Amino acid sequence: MSATAVHSLWTMGAAGPIGKIPTPHIEYAQLSPVLIILGAAMVGVLVEAFVPRKGRYYAQVFLSVVAVVASFAAVVALAAGGYGSTKAHIAAMGAVAVDGPALFLQGTILLASLVAVFTFAERRLDPEVHGNRTDSFAAQAASVPGSDGEKEAVRAGFTTTEVFPLALFAIGGMLVFPAANDLLTLFVALEVFSLPLYLLCAVARRKRLMSQEAAVKYFLLGAFSSAFLLFGIALLYGYAGSVSYARIAEVVDGTVQNVDPALADTMGNDALLLIGGAMILLGLLFKVGAVPFHMWTPDVYQGAPTPVTGFMAAATKVAAFGALLRLLYVVLPGMRWDWRPVMWAVAIITMLGGAIVAITQTDIKRMLAYSSIAHAGFILAGVIATTPEGVSSVLFYLVTYSFVTIGAFAVVTLVRDAEGEATHLSKWAGLGRRSPLVAAVFAVFLLAFAGIPLTSGFSGKFAVFKAAADGGAGGLVVVGVISSAIAAFFYIRVIVLMFFSEPKADGPTVAVPSPLTMTTIAVGVAVTLVLGLAPQYFLDLAGQAGVFVR
Repeated sequence: MSATAVHSLWTMGAAGPIGKIPTPHIEYAQLSPVLIILGAAMVGVLVEAFVPRKGRYYAQVFLSVVAVVASFAAVVALAAGGYGSTKAHIAAMGAVAVDGPALFLQGTILLASLVAVFTFAERRLDPEVHGNRTDSFAAQAASVPGSDGEKEAVRAGFTTTEVFPLALFAIGGMLVFPAANDLLTLFVALEVFSLPLYLLCAVARRKRLMSQEAAVKYFLLGAFSSAFLLFGIALLYGYAGSVSYARIAEVVDGTVQNVDPALADTMGNDALLLIGGAMILLGLLFKVGAVPFHMWTPDVYQGAPTPVTGFMAAATKVAAFGALLRLLYVVLPGMRWDWRPVMWAVAIITMLGGAIVAITQTDIKRMLAYSSIAHAGFILAGVIATTPEGVSSVLFYLVTYSFVTIGAFAVVTLVRDAEGEATHLSKWAGLGRRSPLVAAVFAVFLLAFAGIPLTSGFSGKFAVFKAAADGGAGGLVVVGVISSAIAAFFYIRVIVLMFFSEPKADGPTVAVPSPLTMTTIAVGVAVTLVLGLAPQYFLDLAGQAGVFVR
């Protein structure tokens, strides 16, 4: 075709009247929790650029804590204003849902992130180097491990304070992820919180090569899962002619009106729906750490700096399960008979796989990683219930799990030898005689993981299993109880090792932390005991927050 013909087509196409582009209507007040965090993250980047190196650490810690507290206050204000119940609606031109589950999960992510930021800011565990206090992060992340550049950075007392804005960006993405109400927002939120986590995994001060290896594994496997998710979004768009959750749900249910003639041929093609839905589920199950998409979890948990591991293990799970719940309960409830059998299988192999493989682990961080995989299976049992009780039980479990996890990883940072953290299980022998308080606190967390009565873990498991049994998934509950019994073995084995073994002469020491880490551990213990002894108020709160806006 000649250039003139193309030009005439173009002018003919443009000759028609172009309608006015409508101004987007954004409810800033209802999006304030996310905007506060992302605004603070951008200010954090400017702090790195303009504040002198000596003052950056204090500026970043102050900014991060204030931002997270302000964002949490905004979530509480929205919930008090009725946005979790009567005023629940879809904001930001249909992109974000402001409803009970979204606010509850955002509040949980922010509280978990607050105590995680305290562990990021800890600077008393390692001995001072050249008169400078050191934290868990590399002196200069860009320098090659073991190079002269790194040694000079250590000597000069440099610290990687960029971890704080990176954490804030990750938190911002996590806040949007469970509230996303269309597939593109879901994908953007996934990338916004994944990319900072890939970087945070790579900047450990000790064992830097292992840390960088963990980051590369996480990045490569994360890129795979993102690609699956994106391909699934494309297929679902082809199926429904829209990326909006409500519209896709209408096409699935067959209640859709006014079909675009250009899309009429592919709309309603079940192959697109089944393959697209499966691919999106695969992307989310990767983030949750469910078997068989769990391969990254033990390596990344072991290699990443321990404060990052705790933050990632708690907050990412909360965000990913929130997104998974919204997808299954809002977009695909009409496909329940298709996805439930698959999720049954995934939940069973996740519970059993995580519990059985954890028994063979000799590294405390790897053991906690496999334990987190087993917990993902327990939470999936609540997801499969497909009842309002299922939603509220999952919300409650996520609260109990996140604080126990961050507390447990905070304790791991305290047990040290000449090489940094002593994570090999053999080194924890006799810890109860050397440092009874630290061992007792860790034992409380392990008992909560095992689901022993009077801890939050028992309340959470009981809620999830009851919802699953009421929802007709009694078989899952049986498998869950068996998995819990297997898991209890390796948790109690660690407790026996700490209290009933002789301490070795060259064993590790327990570092005395600053008030920051003490606060993190104290909050973890308090939440574990309160939710174990008097869970009813929080169960009711999760029950009130368990209704999705459609």
